[in-house]
Amino acid sequence: MRLQFGLPDDLRAEAAALYWQAFGGKLGRVLGPDRLALAYVERVMRADHCIAAIGNDGLIGIAGFKTDQGSFAGGTAADMYGVYGRIGGAWRSGLMQLLGGDGDSSRFLIDGLCVRQGARGQGVGSALLAALCTEARIRGHASIRLDVVDTNPRARALYERNGFVLDRSTPIGPLRFVFGYRAAHSMVRAL
Repeated sequence: MRLQFGLPDDLRAEAAALYWQAFGGKLGRVLGPDRLALAYVERVMRADHCIAAIGNDGLIGIAGFKTDQGSFAGGTAADMYGVYGRIGGAWRSGLMQLLGGDGDSSRFLIDGLCVRQGARGQGVGSALLAALCTEARIRGHASIRLDVVDTNPRARALYERNGFVLDRSTPIGPLRFVFGYRAAHSMVRAL
């Protein structure tokens, strides 16, 4: 496995599929059906806001991050309209905005970490987290933050093994019926 800053163009479709595999469970009711969700994710991914883990058989992991210039998989309302049309884009944008922004500019923010199912448990996630910590230090941050949903204990355990501690939990109220989880846990690690 090698880690590479940025996402090569020939791996965009693979990265979108990997991202959707990891986050489709919570975003599927809003960004689905799969065909459109994959088109949306591939459209909005910023190749300069991620670190890719590449194995002999292609992409095995990806870790996105946010900066003042944007995020790995954020997108805009125009992107929503471009994929889902006027009506589909409007209600999807509205629901995604209800989840709220993070507004945390003092910490380096992780915008999704995914590891291909067959590569889990082999240190790929830990290697990506270490690379993100290095990137955060290079950019002058004293700490790094991520959010993990309450329905993903395996990811939370990975983050805890890598030095992240719970900062706060934010319930999402009635949106739990749409997104399928009750709270997002913000976890931080000092660098």
